[in-house]
Amino acid sequence: MPAGGRPTVRSRRLGTALRQYRLATKLDQPQAAEVIASSQARVSRLETGHVTARVIEVRLLLDAYGVTDPEARAKLEELAKHSKEQGWWLEHAAHLRPDYLDHIALEDDATYIREWQPVLVPGLLQTPAYAEEITAGSPNYIAPDRVAQLLKVREARQSKIEEGGATYSAILWESVVARPLVRVEIHREQLAAILEIAQRKNVTVQVLPSSTGVLGAVTSAFSTFSFDSEPVVEAVALENLRGTPVLEGSEDLTAYANMYDLLRSSALAPDASARLIRSLLRSLKEDAS
Repeated sequence: MPAGGRPTVRSRRLGTALRQYRLATKLDQPQAAEVIASSQARVSRLETGHVTARVIEVRLLLDAYGVTDPEARAKLEELAKHSKEQGWWLEHAAHLRPDYLDHIALEDDATYIREWQPVLVPGLLQTPAYAEEITAGSPNYIAPDRVAQLLKVREARQSKIEEGGATYSAILWESVVARPLVRVEIHREQLAAILEIAQRKNVTVQVLPSSTGVLGAVTSAFSTFSFDSEPVVEAVALENLRGTPVLEGSEDLTAYANMYDLLRSSALAPDASARLIRSLLRSLKEDAS
């Protein structure tokens, strides 16, 4: 069983792919069970991610489903090999919501991470001071020791981008950079950090101008994740009052991929975005002098 007694992101991704391939070949679960000499119940649990498929089971099922693409096969075999691995974030599991753990697991596996944020600086770009002030100022009381734990997790998440482990793109609504939600000195430090991080080869930051009208208000914050050499959206994490649910349905993935493309095409180019942020930073410094 996946660690923690619940489907992991990896086991769920593997199960979803196996189910899609099975349905494409019009085989039912009893027929798939015969292929791996097991029960229909096991096939059902494999497809929901409640148990992790062994590599040999994956190979046999892909043979039966007619999947010959070497890359597709290798991807699913890797998921089977690593689905039970204990990610670094699980040592913090007692302090984190299950949906947040899923979000971190997606980030850890992703080759492309794309994020839209209309209110706050994204967690992957936040300075420690900004993160602490935002977390401590949450309307839901968070004990100081838990704030420290959350900041430690956020710092660990950022190492993925710092080490070049994924291509990261962020689109920020103009108000995120133009209207401080934290103390001005912390906001200045945060803007400077965004400019510095945006210079990395694997990072792109764009600002969506307020002049675009209602576009920035039509959807809440979300992140999309891709796991291969091409940025095809394979999972979406939303941000709302109740947490960060993950979407994996094909229609949902298409809708959010299209929305991100619309936001990106409407946003300022990276160079123009950097100029805007530098201008805002200069204004804040002049006001402070």
